[in-house]
Amino acid sequence: MTAVESIPGVVEDLRAGFRGGALHEVEARAGQLRQLRLLLVEQEGRLIDAVVTDLGKPRIEAYMAEIAGTLSEVDEALKHLESWNKPQKAKVPLPLKPGAGRLHPQPLGTVCIIAPWNYPIHLLFAPLVPALAAGNTAVLKPSEVTPTVAALIEELVPEYLDKRIVSVVNGGVAETTKLLEEQFDHIFYTGNGVVARVVMAAAAKHLTPVTLELGGKSPTIVAADANIKIAARRIAWAKFINAGQTCVAPDYILVEDGVEEELLAALQATITGFYGDDPQASPDFARIVNERHHDRLTALLDGGGYETIVTGGSYDRTGCYLAPTVLAGVEPDAAVMSEEIFGPILPVLKVGSIDEAIDFVNERDKPLALYAFSASDAVLDRIVEHTSAGGVTLNHALLHLAVPDLPFGGIGPSGMGSYHGKAGFDVFSHHKPVFKKGIRPDPTLTYPPYTKRKQNLLRKFI
Repeated sequence: MTAVESIPGVVEDLRAGFRGGALHEVEARAGQLRQLRLLLVEQEGRLIDAVVTDLGKPRIEAYMAEIAGTLSEVDEALKHLESWNKPQKAKVPLPLKPGAGRLHPQPLGTVCIIAPWNYPIHLLFAPLVPALAAGNTAVLKPSEVTPTVAALIEELVPEYLDKRIVSVVNGGVAETTKLLEEQFDHIFYTGNGVVARVVMAAAAKHLTPVTLELGGKSPTIVAADANIKIAARRIAWAKFINAGQTCVAPDYILVEDGVEEELLAALQATITGFYGDDPQASPDFARIVNERHHDRLTALLDGGGYETIVTGGSYDRTGCYLAPTVLAGVEPDAAVMSEEIFGPILPVLKVGSIDEAIDFVNERDKPLALYAFSASDAVLDRIVEHTSAGGVTLNHALLHLAVPDLPFGGIGPSGMGSYHGKAGFDVFSHHKPVFKKGIRPDPTLTYPPYTKRKQNLLRKFI
């Protein structure tokens, strides 16, 4: 745990590291990225143990999401580090020639990265990768909701990364509040909208730019012509990984009239196939992070507004277990439709047409992700064209996150700004415009006095 009174000093040391040029050279940035990679590889077992302790994740889920996903971000950055940091030529209009223009990428300075608890390793280190690639120093704030992971991060980061470049502030509300009193050159926050407003308010005092990776109710539209068996399998996988505690998990399904019963049956069969007759006994199903979040989820179930629990509904508060649950006959104003679920509860609502589904989505806040299943490219194109979402995967779910050249981020209440790959490098860089003009020739046409002849020539020339 970080002492509150030490936080200003932690930030000042990072500022000094930046001013001292600790990451001025691209090779120094590569060195820190390689050290981060080494941390993930050498400490994989301990990191996974910590995630399992805090979240009850299956070990393979923890490896895929926390370790492998972050290693991919590191490798992508190392692969493109030279080209990303190379100045890019800009076209110069004829009246300004001879001359040369370029965009010169420069680091912002010292940045703050605040991570959530649901993917406590990946969502802390994934933004750090482009921050280092761009040449910034960074303070990391892991989530106190996953204390085992946070303590391990606090221990390991100083062992692998230069303390002039990366430091960890570990703690809860008091420590985060003190941290946000400091002036940063960028704040990167992943979490919920309530805390995001606090982050923005703190940033506004210093005119600090922010990236907010939030969430929302990400819809899934299933058309009547979709392959229902495959759709059910892919939706269930995306929904119930990490027990639904994923910001881009399918939050609810809008299924076209005529295939609702088939989809419900396929979802039920898929869940049994994934986790057996008793998911609580399955080693492949995670737990809710704590009792407070468990109580919130069971309150949503108890809130009614639906006809049937198709499967699931059982829970164990002491063990933070909530079964993978599918609800049918859900009303638009049901409790489970009032907020992002962030748990293993999947409401299914029937719609009369794809256009009705599109209207349903557009009447609500813009989601972080949207998913659609159809055999028709025309239907999928219509959904993409007539809805707004942070990102879209068609005929699957979650996978747009794994494509380095596709920026990931929200829109409106689901966030602002995006990262992954080059987009992340751009978030943590200022692309400084630079124009260089030759000494000769030096025509006097643009200089005063502006005679009538000069004015006429300027009008024609410009």
